[in-house]
Amino acid sequence: MQQIRPQSAQRGFSIIGFLFVAVVLAFVGIIGAQVMPTLIEYQTILKTVNKASSGSTVVEVRSIFDKASMVDEIHSITGRDLEVTKEGDKVVVSFAYNKEIHLTGPAFLLLKYAGRSK
Repeated sequence: MQQIRPQSAQRGFSIIGFLFVAVVLAFVGIIGAQVMPTLIEYQTILKTVNKASSGSTVVEVRSIFDKASMVDEIHSITGRDLEVTKEGDKVVVSFAYNKEIHLTGPAFLLLKYAGRSK
């Protein structure tokens, strides 16, 4: 047997469901707005590291990075934080750093960034 539904049955969000979705989207938006600048800074650091890898000595690589970081306003790392190695005849520059984003009370979001020159 087939049950007959009344035509007046309503579908959709309740106000509580709508508020829950709105709060979750607002929370994701706030976190995204705080994470986005760190991602942009990471991309800038990666670009600067690739530029600095054109140097032939450790001092030269760090100097190139420090000069470029003043222009690009990189504050997370300095030339001293770079690890400069040689693979064959190519200079490879790598880096790693952490960023903390305060959420609320004792809660923090820890982002770990690492990269190396091409």
